[in-house]
Amino acid sequence: MRFTSTDYAVKRQVQAFLLVFFIESSVCQIRYSVPEEMRKGSYVGNIAEDLGVDAKRLKSGGARIVSGDGSEHIKLDVDKGNLVVGNRIDREQLCGQTSPCSLNFEIILTNPMQLHSVVVEVLDINDNAPTFHEKEMHVEVSESALPGTEILQVSATDLDVGINALHGYALHPITNFNIKVLSSPNGHKYAQLYLSDALDREKEGHLLLTLSAVDGGEPQRSGSLKIHVTVLDTNDNAPVFTQPNFKASVKENIPEGSLVVSLSATDADEGKNGQITYHFNHMSNSIAGLFHLDENSGDLIVNGKLDYELIKLYEIGVQAKDQGGQSTSTNLIIEVIDVNDNAPLITLTSFSNTIPEDSPSGTTVAIINVKDLDSGKNGKVDCSVDANIPFAIQSSLKNYFTLVTNGVLDRERKSEYNITFTAVDEGTPPLSTSKTITLRVSDVNDNAPVFERDVYEANIMENNSPGLSVFSIKAHDADSGQNARVSYLLIDTEFNGSPISDFISVNTETGVIQAVRSFDYEQIKKINIKLRGQDGGSPPLSSNTTVKLNILDQNDNPPQVLYPVQTGGSVVAEMVPRSADVGYLVTKVVAVDVDSGQNAWLSYKLQKATDRALFEVGSQNGEIRTIRQVTDKDAVKQRLTVIVEDNGQPSRSATVIVNVAVADSFPEVLSEFTDFPHDKEYNDNLTFYLVLALAVVSFLFITCLVVIISVKIYRWRQSRILYHSNLPVIPYYPPRYSDTLGTGTLPHVYNYEVCRTTDSRKSDNKFGGAGGQNVLIMDPSSTGTMQRIQSEKSILDEPDSPIEVGYFFLLCSLYVWL
Repeated sequence: MRFTSTDYAVKRQVQAFLLVFFIESSVCQIRYSVPEEMRKGSYVGNIAEDLGVDAKRLKSGGARIVSGDGSEHIKLDVDKGNLVVGNRIDREQLCGQTSPCSLNFEIILTNPMQLHSVVVEVLDINDNAPTFHEKEMHVEVSESALPGTEILQVSATDLDVGINALHGYALHPITNFNIKVLSSPNGHKYAQLYLSDALDREKEGHLLLTLSAVDGGEPQRSGSLKIHVTVLDTNDNAPVFTQPNFKASVKENIPEGSLVVSLSATDADEGKNGQITYHFNHMSNSIAGLFHLDENSGDLIVNGKLDYELIKLYEIGVQAKDQGGQSTSTNLIIEVIDVNDNAPLITLTSFSNTIPEDSPSGTTVAIINVKDLDSGKNGKVDCSVDANIPFAIQSSLKNYFTLVTNGVLDRERKSEYNITFTAVDEGTPPLSTSKTITLRVSDVNDNAPVFERDVYEANIMENNSPGLSVFSIKAHDADSGQNARVSYLLIDTEFNGSPISDFISVNTETGVIQAVRSFDYEQIKKINIKLRGQDGGSPPLSSNTTVKLNILDQNDNPPQVLYPVQTGGSVVAEMVPRSADVGYLVTKVVAVDVDSGQNAWLSYKLQKATDRALFEVGSQNGEIRTIRQVTDKDAVKQRLTVIVEDNGQPSRSATVIVNVAVADSFPEVLSEFTDFPHDKEYNDNLTFYLVLALAVVSFLFITCLVVIISVKIYRWRQSRILYHSNLPVIPYYPPRYSDTLGTGTLPHVYNYEVCRTTDSRKSDNKFGGAGGQNVLIMDPSSTGTMQRIQSEKSILDEPDSPIEVGYFFLLCSLYVWL
């Protein structure tokens, strides 16, 4: 009869208390007790209070029962911090005769991770009455049996334990029979029925005895057995076993039908009174189905599957009975030997499937629970992982292993690990179990962007349009996601006194470099651009590179003519004497081109000429020379048009006009090149000056020394006057003249020097190269000056005489006065 008293259950529930609270390797073990058969939801204990934490900590820490054999019977009320009954607990079904009966499980908390072991002892209540294997038994007793003769041994079984277990036996009536309550080696009680008084078949041939078995519970429960005793005629010898007790050991994997032990008993009687049969005496129904006893031979045979993990020891009562009704009993102890028939069981208690790559060594990744139902060495388990990965296994608590990092993680080298736990027991042969988990390594920003080159070089043609894409750079980042997103930035520097951003811009996303303005090769030939590649991590990482941008020349500048100088108001003429031979150097056209390379290679061509048969132009050096002998028939005034072209595509050109005077004297040239309306006025002025000069001749002779000094002063002032005048002159080129780009077209051997001397008959112009030339400067607006020059020339050409000296001093006086 099942005990269902509500008052008693509540009373026992209130008596549930904390048995022990201890610390073992930083893990708490808490013990509770609770009666069996409690209603679902019944209070077991306040786990939050016993752990010394607030109930809110259980909820925030995700407290849960993670493993153990009590997870279905005990539930955790996180809101209140209580342990309650989850399902009906039947102690007998759960533990059988094992006492104490405990439910073991673990509670885990996270943030930080904590593991607590909980033991809930299930207290027995008296909900089972003692029962006998049989309801009735028939016993035959010889009348000759002496008092004290053992009749039979019988036992009852009570599924309860402790005080609720089988307490004793009672026999009714006790006229001729009585019982002895005996205990087996394992403490099990059984009743031995013996004859207390002699029997007399003639008075009473059949007796009905009631054997009651009672437990010690409150209220007390009992079971009864009806014993029918038949008094037989004399059979004064009972069977005797060859040994008081029988013991046997079998492995749990023994196959069905195998012999366990052979029981043997003897009987001194003869005939039927000596024929012995063997029978089970006292045993539970579950054991009766595992074994078969041959009643004739006494062989005990396995009739089912033994399991060491369920029952380790079997105690069986065996009775030897002869045909005359005599019997004797013995106990058979069968010890089950464990074999390694259970592989370890791996349970993943806690696991985080991602871990940052910068996690320090020793970071907890997972907690596993490993159990082996075997015992001894067969139940000892060792857990391991692959040695070639940066992870290790540590044992933190019995049957618990922690997976921690044991090295440096690098997502860029390996982003995912398949970690296999291998649990191996120490049995022979050993059994193993494997469980694989997948762990992903999450990225951190530990790699800076890397450019393909430290220095790039790009080209752009000058006169580009603003916004033109010049070049594209690319940086790679080994990280992932936002950490690998590279932005391209222009490093602030100065170029030609202005920010570099005034010249160049870069697209932040694509790295495309664009020109902000149009470039001019003649002003800028190269730009060094410093760029930064920066990722999107926190904090961001970056690297730098340099792009050398070369401005390519374009033929955008025509040649510039340096000589002869082209003026609007005066005429420059080169004089060629009529006695000039073939190849006579008339002049040289000097031009430069500010472009570079082949865009600055110049060539010269004679485009037009008054007489194309008289002159030619050197295509490379621009020298104008005579190609035949000059004759008297040649016109005095020769006009040449020279075109200067560069070698660009398309080519550009400039044109220069060269005036050449073919004459031996200045008057001849003047009459041809000029027409002056004020000659008479100019001559009158000259006469006046000559008269004035004659008036002061005497004074000049006296002051000869002063005149000589005056002449020197005149030379100096004359050079200054010519320097500041607006008259076109042949430019002076210093030795080894070359253009700024190093591509000048004027050969270094031609150096021009203009000078004036006191002896004008020697030389007017001195050249460092080919034969001398005369350069005539004519300005139609300066007629007087031209006449003075002509007069000076005619005077200076006469031989030395006093008149010449007078004229010389006169001219000196005039120049000083002017």
